[in-house]
Amino acid sequence: MANHKSAEKRNRQSQVRRLRNKINKSKMKTAIRKIDEAVVAGSADEAQEALNKAIPVIAKTASKGTIHKKNASRKISRLTKRVNGMSAA
Repeated sequence: MANHKSAEKRNRQSQVRRLRNKINKSKMKTAIRKIDEAVVAGSADEAQEALNKAIPVIAKTASKGTIHKKNASRKISRLTKRVNGMSAA
């Protein structure tokens, strides 16, 4: 447990940031799951719509520092590739 005033403050800040990161990551995972469900169901329109909603959520998660910028880019790229591949097939 923290003993100094500054360490106590740092602990409070860390808890707030952890919760904020958890919320952002949860929103991102939900958006990705909706794309996956649409792809499994085989509906290209729903998958495209879910992708269009998920891309800003993933980008925002990266801009807040919850995930790395390149990690977000990789996720967006792979999801786009899945959805476009589904539409072509």
